[in-house]
Amino acid sequence: MDRLKLGSLFDGSGGFPLGGLLAGITPVWASEIEPFPIRVTTKRLPTMKHLGDVSVINGADIEPVDIITFGSPCTDMSIAGKRAGLEGAQSSLFYQAIRIIKEMRCATNGRYPRWVCWENVVGVFSSNGSFDFKAVLDAVIGIVEPGASVPMPEKSRWPYADVYMGDRWSVAYRTFDAQHWGVPQRRRRCYLVGDLTGRCAGQVLFESEGLSGYSAAGFRAWQRATCYPSAGARAASGFCLNDQGGSRTDISEEVASTLRAESHGHPPCVMAAGFCTEHSSASRSIGYGDECSPTLRAGVIPAAVYENHSQDTRYTGPLDTAPTVSSTYGTGGNNQPFVVGLRTYDLRFTSEGTRNARQNVYETDTARTIDTGGNPPDSNQGGVAAVADSTAYAMTMCGFPQVSQEQAPTLLARDFKDPTAVNRGYTVRRLTPTECARLQGFPDWWCADLETSEPTEADIAFWSEVWEMHRRMVGSSTKPKSRNQVVKWLKNPHSDSAEYKMWGNGVALPNVFFVLSGIVWSTQLPDR
Repeated sequence: MDRLKLGSLFDGSGGFPLGGLLAGITPVWASEIEPFPIRVTTKRLPTMKHLGDVSVINGADIEPVDIITFGSPCTDMSIAGKRAGLEGAQSSLFYQAIRIIKEMRCATNGRYPRWVCWENVVGVFSSNGSFDFKAVLDAVIGIVEPGASVPMPEKSRWPYADVYMGDRWSVAYRTFDAQHWGVPQRRRRCYLVGDLTGRCAGQVLFESEGLSGYSAAGFRAWQRATCYPSAGARAASGFCLNDQGGSRTDISEEVASTLRAESHGHPPCVMAAGFCTEHSSASRSIGYGDECSPTLRAGVIPAAVYENHSQDTRYTGPLDTAPTVSSTYGTGGNNQPFVVGLRTYDLRFTSEGTRNARQNVYETDTARTIDTGGNPPDSNQGGVAAVADSTAYAMTMCGFPQVSQEQAPTLLARDFKDPTAVNRGYTVRRLTPTECARLQGFPDWWCADLETSEPTEADIAFWSEVWEMHRRMVGSSTKPKSRNQVVKWLKNPHSDSAEYKMWGNGVALPNVFFVLSGIVWSTQLPDR
């Protein structure tokens, strides 16, 4: 039997082509506009053709494939976004994919593609009053049954899995959470499969698990891969601090929150022991120093952590789960996010001459109330410090960082902005790009060795076109890249920010592999 062929729209990190290769499918072409992901996939999958902008692709003119995958941009449907819906500037690209599929089927008399696979955020179920997902179903079913209209569910609440059947067509969808498929990341995504010439979509998503040899339990190899120690600490070692864009902060143990392409200054952070991190103010890159605390900066989340206990900032503790942190925490005054530790001390310092001034430090089991006002500036911050044991380290910013053991530095009036921090053993750091790759189920080397030391004229011409396409699509006012700029970028195309964005936009490989393996299994059944 001939191998199935796959085309990937909105390709991103190359998850669908790689998942296809693992499942025995040949990736033929891909469409993407971001230069860095294209650089990655041209290195990792050199035989796959790149078609560029979806808006200029004609499905009748490109090589026919058995499967078209498209994780169309979710910006306008994510609960972390502005919820402009399917008609938003980014998410409306979904309809470009539908157009390309229709054009290819028209040119091949309905033979290609047989399968379509769409991946997106679960926010699509509630976006635009839940009508966006109806529009998705209507559009996919409308490929083979024009004018189709799926009824809205009861109370406009879509189930997290369902199947639709027609005359020689079927569409099914299912919600996956990557943390149950071998990677320590909470990533809930909707996968929709359409069988445009048969009734096997439900088989792929629901019957193939176990029968095809692939199941959630069988994906533990990915979990082992994410814990491989060669590139540093595990992606979700200990506690993960997951600031959800200011709306809330979650704490998870051994599982990271969902990676996002635009974290808006709130990337997932890992509570780690044994080393500290230094965040460059210029590039936000990460360096390591054994048992040495980094410089305190406004952008670094303050915390003190020890073992598995937390002190609820409203009630007594310790508790195994930290309390909800509101969007106003850490914005000024005494609004500290939270502290986690075994012993806590209440620090109360007020300026000389202040009425009823007190200067006390005493151990406490209950933190003072955290409110929106906090203490006045002349109180020199104060607060509750967490101490792991009898050995404590204090740090302050007094023109330069000072670290002392068992002794706090001089308190200054401006400490309400840069308060003294007490820490022992644990620090907070961002996830590294390599850890983000592992959280998506990709190998550590997926973004390695991307350099082209001596680019050819063909290389320069291709990448000049890629960068110009990107400039036009994002509406940038910058000038086109010069030849020298393109050559310089090819010699060193990697940046942490570009890789972070790619992983946030990407797919969890175990889920993709399962879905595509189900398609292969289904097509190999008798009379299929």
